[in-house]
Amino acid sequence: MSNKDAVFFGAVECFLLAAMAYDRFVAICNPLLYSTKMSTQVCVQLLIIAFIGGCFNASSFTISFFSLVFCGSNRVNHFFCDFSPLREVACSEDSARILLCTFTAAFILVVTVIVIAVSYIYILITILKMRSTEGRQKAFSTCTSHLTAVALFYGTITFIYVMPKSSYSTDQNKVISVFYMVVIPMLNPLIYSLRNNEIKGALKRELWRKMFS
Repeated sequence: MSNKDAVFFGAVECFLLAAMAYDRFVAICNPLLYSTKMSTQVCVQLLIIAFIGGCFNASSFTISFFSLVFCGSNRVNHFFCDFSPLREVACSEDSARILLCTFTAAFILVVTVIVIAVSYIYILITILKMRSTEGRQKAFSTCTSHLTAVALFYGTITFIYVMPKSSYSTDQNKVISVFYMVVIPMLNPLIYSLRNNEIKGALKRELWRKMFS
């Protein structure tokens, strides 16, 4: 996988997680307006924004990549062409272009995290105001899968791109990158599917059969 693909899909997932947080905010805080605020047209617009954001982020990294000059070894110490390992093997770079891609990625992360955080603050306030225990449980159940996906995705991004490099080794970076690029996308369908009662029932029956067969 190339750096451009990674930053494109990473940015798209950030926007989609923010859109899903907004979806849960509307469903719990304004249920009567849900069909209006989350209509098909609105969902399409949110999807378009996500892909435009992904293209913008990938373009900034591509422009920055062309500012790198390679004059020595061209072996990248990673399993895909991530930007940081590419910078390590470069002889020189344009600091202004590097700043551009850093600003773009940081802007996307900050904006999506703010949207998610604000959405869940309002969701928590609404849940605490509920008098029905069943209503609270249902609201928490609606958010559990999304919060799990958010924690896994942003947790790995923080470890790879935000924490100082001195605090972890290159090999650890590779392992976490595999988790971020391969394992999390594989886990997402399972995480969201477990909210389905039929799937949970089938999983319990299969586990019960495996344990006592």
